Amino acid sequence: MKIAHLQLNPTFNILVTGGAGFIGSNLCKALLENGNKVRCLDNLATGKIENLKEPIENPDFEFLKGDIRHLDTCKKACEGIDYILHEAALGSVPRSINDPITTNEVNVSGFLNMLIAARDANVKRFIYAASSSTYGDSTNMPKVEDIIGKPLSPYAITKYVNELYADVFGKTYGMETIGLRYFNVFGRHQDPDGAYAAVIPKFVKQLMSHESPTINGNGSFSRDFTYIDNVIEANIRAITTKKPSAVNMVYNVAFGERTTLKELVFLLRDYLGELDPKIKDVNVIFGPERVGDIPHSLAAIDKAKELLGYNPQFNIESGLKEAVGWYWTNLK
Repeated sequence: MKIAHLQLNPTFNILVTGGAGFIGSNLCKALLENGNKVRCLDNLATGKIENLKEPIENPDFEFLKGDIRHLDTCKKACEGIDYILHEAALGSVPRSINDPITTNEVNVSGFLNMLIAARDANVKRFIYAASSSTYGDSTNMPKVEDIIGKPLSPYAITKYVNELYADVFGKTYGMETIGLRYFNVFGRHQDPDGAYAAVIPKFVKQLMSHESPTINGNGSFSRDFTYIDNVIEANIRAITTKKPSAVNMVYNVAFGERTTLKELVFLLRDYLGELDPKIKDVNVIFGPERVGDIPHSLAAIDKAKELLGYNPQFNIESGLKEAVGWYWTNLK
């Protein structure tokens, strides 16, 4: 996506870790379209090389297969880099509950390796994917950056530790870091398959197959669903900001509106039903609540608006329409 009002001038050498994944591949494409040179580091454990079919054709793109759990690989990836967008992680609350050791190795040890490599390479700024899971059991609504609760999963612990490490590296080594707490991102390239598939692509695939989607709980749990292009904007804002007060901070990245899971699945059914009328007759199933889930999530985005100039363009309806169009074309 070429964001006309967010041109990077001059252009930069940018490393995107996890660049073959859902968010990372979208960032790679957008950065290349804005005229940058992009290096992607990914071990393809959860990312897919197919997500990079357009970037790979670009002479300004370099793919480096490697694992952030290896410090030498991280150092090689950081050579000649101006900015890092660190997206590499093992996501999913259920995955972390089933395998906390691997989640910690990737999300904490791998994160530390990347910080060290970035420090030693004198990278200008280290921008990393934080998570709304950090808010844990906090009941404050909306979620404000400086008020968090206790983590509810191993995954949430790892993402909070990332923030602590970034803060310490800023204070101890003078590094510039920015953490972006993503809230339930969705959009093109998000994988509908696998045990840990995110809810939106999973529901879309089920509805397209005329299968009944299952909602965990009674459908009243709510999320601040955030379209991928809003996330791209936040990352570019994090690169371009020149405000000293904006760095070494953590920001919510969301739209700032709450949608229940029940509302979500009915929106998807309506939008997909315009393409296939039979989908409108598909029933919805309600199942047990999922362990480690937080009931409600709504972001305050005032801080990102004020310090980064963040101005998300896609609400849940416009984002879902874009996503449904992409899935209809690419999943059939």
